[in-house]
Amino acid sequence: MGIKDDAVEVRAQGWRTLAALHGSIEAELEKALQASSDLSVVEYTVLDALSRQDGWHMRMQQLARATALSSSATTRLVNRLEDRGLLTRILCADDRRGIYTELTVDGQKLLEEAKPVHDETLASALEAAESMPELEPLVRALGALQV
Repeated sequence: MGIKDDAVEVRAQGWRTLAALHGSIEAELEKALQASSDLSVVEYTVLDALSRQDGWHMRMQQLARATALSSSATTRLVNRLEDRGLLTRILCADDRRGIYTELTVDGQKLLEEAKPVHDETLASALEAAESMPELEPLVRALGALQV
């Protein structure tokens, strides 16, 4: 294997490690959020992203980027959350073609109930991952990020 091949393999191994950490954390979050709040991880992510916005709303394209979903998958997700009364859609006042997705009071309330479960589960999953030699360096690196 040449130097270039070694560099590619190092990056590929890093990617596999990141995917393994993400997968294990997401599985724990999915179980905990479903059990406590009847929310999936991506549904929680939508509510959380909207709650962080001034006025609790975002354009659909922004929401798709925040959730790493396609436009059509985001639309289906918003439809489900809207049917549950957690979101609403409103027309943009200055661009009638634009549609905002907005968090409702019920959506904010459910998010506030789910957040402690999310945060405790995330902390626990990261602690468990840190005890695994193959994941420990990545977990430590996450803790050192200044975002």
